[in-house]
Amino acid sequence: MGLNFQEILTAFMVLFAVIDIIGNIPIVIDLRKKAGHIQSEKASLIAGAIMIVFLFLGQSILKLIGIDVNSFAVAGSLILFFIALEMILGITLYKEEANNSVTATVFPLAFPLIAGPGSLTTLLSLRAEFEMQNIIVAIILNVILIFIVLKTSARIERIIGSNGINIIRKVFGVVLLAIAVKLFTTNIKFLL
Repeated sequence: MGLNFQEILTAFMVLFAVIDIIGNIPIVIDLRKKAGHIQSEKASLIAGAIMIVFLFLGQSILKLIGIDVNSFAVAGSLILFFIALEMILGITLYKEEANNSVTATVFPLAFPLIAGPGSLTTLLSLRAEFEMQNIIVAIILNVILIFIVLKTSARIERIIGSNGINIIRKVFGVVLLAIAVKLFTTNIKFLL
């Protein structure tokens, strides 16, 4: 099958909401202050590589430990559900440990902030529903957007302001919540 624009757009939106690079601008700015400099290109490429490798090998890893994709998709939908609740309600269910190391470009920025548990789980959940090439295009588009946001994070924060960032987080939280429910209902049928 060829590229499907609707699948690419949906996968892009889901990944964009889960990665939440706009909502993470304050964290990126804080990391920049602590580390002195963040290599935007390197962080974007490493995060993209992690996501694409996991997209291909994640299913094999699951088979190795005896879990099917539908079970993983249901588990992933629950994680997405809680991430969406965090975004909508402004609460923190998952706490990141602070890291002041010089390697801030790779850890915690590329992994786990961009290519973290949420985005990796999402990729396998998406794989259960969408064609592989559409997901890869969505990953590449997200990596390009992540690079642009990382490069211009200080300017974006000045333009949008903290209220704008909060509004964007809440809107994408609602979108993500709806997608989590859809993933759950689609995949739970195969398990019952």
